[in-house]
Amino acid sequence: MTTAPAEPPRWRRLEPDARREQILDCAVRLFGERPYAAVSTTDIAREAGVARGLLNHYFGTKRDLYVAVVRKLVLLPDLDDATATTGPLRTRVQRSVEWFLDIVSVHARTFVAVTGAEGVGDDPEIERILAEADDRAARKVLETVGLSADVDEHRAVIRAYGGLVKAAVREWVRGQTLTRDQVQLLLSQALITIVRDVLPEMGTQ
Repeated sequence: MTTAPAEPPRWRRLEPDARREQILDCAVRLFGERPYAAVSTTDIAREAGVARGLLNHYFGTKRDLYVAVVRKLVLLPDLDDATATTGPLRTRVQRSVEWFLDIVSVHARTFVAVTGAEGVGDDPEIERILAEADDRAARKVLETVGLSADVDEHRAVIRAYGGLVKAAVREWVRGQTLTRDQVQLLLSQALITIVRDVLPEMGTQ
C-alpha cells in the first residue's frame, strides 16, 4: 500500500530578514496609496499576512516603521561607476537621470509622499534622513559630472537642483502634467546648464 504524498504547505516560514523586508514592502505600498494618518499598523499587518505583534516586534511603532520606509525610499543605491563616469557630459547626465527615474518609478507615489508634505510633519529624525539623502545625492551628481563634492557651493547648488527634481517627479506622478520623457528632458537639460553655465559664472569651478 502506497501512501499519498503530503500536500505542500500553503505558506512557508520566512527567515527574519525576509519577513522584515516583506512587511517593509507592504508599508511602502500602503504609505503611497494613503496619507500617513490613514494607514494603521493593523492595515499593514493584514496586508503582509502577519500578526500585528510581529510587525511591532520588527519595527516598533507606526512612526518607526514610517522612518524605515523613508530611509528605504530616499537613500538610493549607488550608480554603477562605469555608467556614471564614462562618456561625454551629456551622455553621463542622461544616463544618470534615466537611472534615477527607473529607481523612483518602482514606488513613485510613496517617493513623492515621503519627500513632500504628506508625512508625519516636523520630525527631527526624518528631517535628518532627508537632509542626509539630499547631501548624498548631491555628491553622487557631482561625481557624475566630474566636479568636486568637497566644495560647499557645489553641493549647495546641486541640493537646490534636488528641489527641482522632487517637484518634477511630483508633476509626473501626482499631477500627471508632465510625462516621464518630459521630466527626463527637463532634469537632464537643467543639470547640463548648471554645470556648463551656472557654476562657472558663480566662480566655483
